[in-house]
Parts: sequence; structure tokens; C-alpha cells
Amino acid sequence: MPAPDPTLGAISAGTVQRLYRAFMGARAALGLAVLATQSLAGLMGARPAGWVALLSLIYGVQAVLAWLLPRWFGGGDAPPKDRPGLTTRQIVVSIGVDVILFSLLQLHEPSGTYGALFFMPALMGGALQPRLRALGIAALASLVLLGVGGWVVLMGHEGGLRLSQAGLLGCGLFVVTLLANEIAGRLAREERAARGSLEYARQQADLNRLVIEEMEEGVAVVDRRGLVRTANPAARGLLAEGASLRAGPFRLDATPAWLPLLRAIERAFGGEHWPEAGRDLLLDFGRGSQRSLRVRMRFTLRPLDGDDLCVLFLEDNRLLEARNRQEKLAAMGRVSAGIAHEIRNPLTAIAQANALLAEDCAQDPRLEPLTRMVASNVERLKRLVDDVMEVAPGIAPVALTLTVAPLLREYAADWAATQRLPEGEASPLRLELGSETSTVSFDPEHLRRILINLLDNGLRHAHPGPATLRVQQTEEGDWVRLSVFSRADPIPAEVERHLFEPFFSTRSRGSGLGLYICRELCERYGGSIAYHRVETGPAAGANEFRVLLPRPASPAAVLASIPSPGPDSHFPDTELHER
Repeated sequence: MPAPDPTLGAISAGTVQRLYRAFMGARAALGLAVLATQSLAGLMGARPAGWVALLSLIYGVQAVLAWLLPRWFGGGDAPPKDRPGLTTRQIVVSIGVDVILFSLLQLHEPSGTYGALFFMPALMGGALQPRLRALGIAALASLVLLGVGGWVVLMGHEGGLRLSQAGLLGCGLFVVTLLANEIAGRLAREERAARGSLEYARQQADLNRLVIEEMEEGVAVVDRRGLVRTANPAARGLLAEGASLRAGPFRLDATPAWLPLLRAIERAFGGEHWPEAGRDLLLDFGRGSQRSLRVRMRFTLRPLDGDDLCVLFLEDNRLLEARNRQEKLAAMGRVSAGIAHEIRNPLTAIAQANALLAEDCAQDPRLEPLTRMVASNVERLKRLVDDVMEVAPGIAPVALTLTVAPLLREYAADWAATQRLPEGEASPLRLELGSETSTVSFDPEHLRRILINLLDNGLRHAHPGPATLRVQQTEEGDWVRLSVFSRADPIPAEVERHLFEPFFSTRSRGSGLGLYICRELCERYGGSIAYHRVETGPAAGANEFRVLLPRPASPAAVLASIPSPGPDSHFPDTELHER
């Protein structure tokens, strides 16, 4: 099968149908012109032959009806899918009728000027058909003209001039066909380029709209009259206080809380300089509800040039301050990690030197308390350095698949032995472990650190007596829940507000990094930690530390569904450390 002619392949079906309608209108005008010519000739005494008048009447009526009633004459047919151009029905009722009727007119009256009418099917074929078929139509019309000229010569008439005229007319048909086809091809290429540009522009517009819709920063387009043309969800959330706001348009003078923003826009359009970094505006929503916004303005052109559109960038100052605090904490963490690394080596030297002094001063009881004091503070500094290095940024977590129940049993036994807790029923520690085959995706040393810290904290604040400290392990969907219960007093409200802050401690000798490190370690592996005060059930009157550890199955789904601790989740103490 030969390759399709690409000349018209890129013209859309709608363009082909519009051109077809235009040519049908031209045919109607040509048919009326032929009828008018015949009528005028009759009025002037040159009465045309009956067949010529009949054929002219048939052509005029058919052309007008085909233009006025397109559905009856193929105007509403679907374009062909396997080849470009017109349908067979459309070709027959337009180009086919033209060639047949014009050939009959030319044959019936060889001396007439009906040969010029062949330019209509040639032009229509060149514009609406592939090149080979268009040249075929031109060739058919040229053969008709040459055939009529040859027939005149055979009839003994002087046909030399007519043959040369027919040849020139045939060459003109070919030229017109090629020019029309080239113009149609150029139109096809331009339309293809326009469609590509339009599609690219549509994709860019969709991409820009998606980016603006997903931006955390508020973006709004406002004119000099204070009319908000459009606003993304972040901007609507900043401008609305407890109510839904449509994307636009809406006026800034419709709400009293927006008047400071409206006045600022009017001043900026009036020529007042607005800093590149923006200014802070306070929106008062009434009933004590206020919001401080950092407002930046950008104009599509300068206001003095006549452009009346301004793009507003809105940010909540509370979020800016929180972001600055996070950046400062991250920078302080990097500095602290560097300092801790530099402290570790001299601290080791101090510990070794103190051990040597302790051996030399063993005979002098006055110096023994001093060496013990040095050793105690060295151990405290070592723990502080380890805590700081543990949460240092840039450490990539390496999660392993762990069977959690045996590890919890081992860690709890080591901790109880270190704390010298009584055994049996008198022990304050109880283990309630669930399935022995439950697995989690975590680091074993970090899991040990979290459990030991929680046990230390629970034992420190628990009431004296047996079974006041319980460790419970259960499965909860895609998580393994580790709970540490301690029967203790609830946490004071003034302590709860600062529980997640590093270096906050209720003890004079505490570092304030314990629970902060526990939370950082949990979040590093996609888990979470929360505090609940239990008021009902068997554990009523106890503080619960609830740790959710991700299971190794479907890690992507696990990371996407990390539960939030919620507003009622707190940590009872921040002074935790690993022994």
C-alpha cells in the first residue's frame, strides 16, 4: 500500500469542511452567473441552444441546492479516516458534477468559452484533495478540452487555434491545481504548527495552574480597583478566617478585614515604593482574631505604563517565624555536632588521666571524692555528647527487619539487671508481649535506646511498688505498637507546652534531649511516639508512652500513612538518656 500523501494529511476535518462549504458557495455563485449569462444573451437576441440552456439550468439549480442543503449533498458526511480530503459522495456532487456538466457544455458548443469553467473543479481539487488526485482532475479536464479541440479538427473546422488554446488552458489548469495544492499544504503545515503551539500552551497553562494551586505561598491577581481576579487555595486560606472563599473574582472592599491590603494596593498603584522583600500587614477579623501577613507585590508592567494588574504574594508570618526557627535549629544542630565531635577526644583524655590519678591517690582518702566527682561528670559529658551526635543531621538511617518480641525481652532484662530491680512478683516491671513473630523495620540499637530511655523515665516518675511499670507489645494494622505504662502523676500543663523542645528539662542536671531524641529516632524510620494519660481500663491512672513501629511489608504505603500524634499527645518528661 503506498504511503498517504502528506500534503493535506495535517488539515483538520473541521478545516476541510469549512473550505468545502466555501467552495460550494462559490459553485452556487458560479451557477447563478451561468444562468444570468444565458438569460442576458437571450435578452440581447443571441438565443442560446436548448441543450446549453438546459445544462446551465441544471448546473445552477444543483449548485444552489448543494450550498443551501449541505446534508442532502454530502456536506455533513464524516471525513475519511484512511485518507485525507473529501468523501466520495462530496467529490461526486461537487467536482464530479462540474467536470461532467462543463464537458457537456464544451462538447455541445466547442466555440463557447465554457473551458474557463474547468478552473473551478481544478481549484477545488487542488485545495481539497491530495496532490495526485488533484492532478488527475486537472488531467481529466485537460483531456476533455483537447478532445473537443481534436474533434473540431476532425470535423473539418479550423481547429489549430482551438487546439493551442485548449493546450494553454490545460497547462493553466495544471498550474492552478499545483498552486492551490501548495497553498493547501502550506495551510496544513501552519495549522499543524498552530495546533502544536496551542497544545504546548495548554500544557504550560495546566502546569502553571497546578504549580500555583499547590504552592504553600498565597498568590492572588488584583487590579487597581481592588478586584481579585483569581487566588490560589493558599491565598484564600490566608484571607478567609474560618470560612470558605471562592477562587475569584471578589472585591477587597467587601470585607473590613481586607481594607489594609486594599489601601496598600492603592498606594502601590499610586506610585509609592513597595520593598522587594515586602511589608507586614495586620488583618483584623474581629473577636480578637488577627493575622499578620508578609505581602510582596509584583506588576506585570510598571503601573505608570498603564497596566492595572498586580500579583500579590502572601505569607503567614507565623509560618515564616517557624521556618526561621527550623533553619536556626538545623544550623545549631550542625554546630553542636561539630563541637561534640571536638569535645569527645579531650574528654577521653580527661577520663584516662583521672583513672591514673585515682590509682595514685588510692592511699589518700581526701582525694578519692574528687576523683569520683571528675569521673561522674566525665560520664555525664559523654552521655551528652552521644545524645548530640545521635540526632546530628546528615546521618542516613539503615533499617533492618527485626523480630521485636525477643529483642524487647532481652533489652528489658538487661535494664532490670542494671537497675538492680527485685525479681519475681516484687519487681516493678511487667512484660506483656504479643506475637513472637512480629517484625518491624528499625535499627536494633536505636530500638534499644528508645526502650531504655522510656523505662528510665517511667521508673523515675512511677509510684513505688510492684507492677508499676509495664511494657506492652501488640499489632495494629501496618504497625507494631510498643507501649510503656507507668503509674505516676499526670504531667503539669506548663510542662506540656515545652515537651518537644530540645534542651528543656525539669531536672537541674538534665540535658533535655531524652524525649527529643526518641522522637527524632522514631521519625527517622517512619514511626511516631506519643503520650497519653490513661483514665479508664486496667491501666487507669498511668502515663502511656505509645511508640508505633513500621512493619517491613509495603514500605511505601507505610510511609504514606504515618499517623499523627494528635493535639492530645504529649510526652511526660524530656530528661531521658541511655545508660
